[in-house]
Amino acid sequence: MTTLTIISKPDCHLCDVAREIVDVVVADLAESDVEVAELSILDDPHLYAQWWEKIPVILIDDRLHAHWRLDAARLRSALIDADSRTADTITSGGEPA
Repeated sequence: MTTLTIISKPDCHLCDVAREIVDVVVADLAESDVEVAELSILDDPHLYAQWWEKIPVILIDDRLHAHWRLDAARLRSALIDADSRTADTITSGGEPA
């Protein structure tokens, strides 16, 4: 399973737009393919220090995918690629790259 993390804060217009894009893209994928988590920079001083000027931030399996603006087609492609890597790892019995 691929994990997509949205790093955001309340009352952030770009965060709202990114959340909507994530919802639409994830809805097109198999239900078990992507787990979505959302973290607020206001709840974690480390996240605030790292990302405050770049939110919203989208991580796929803890790797930076995008910040500020999110493109639906690029996100869809990245999630499909991430799911393929996970499936390859499971069938080969190896660890994720």
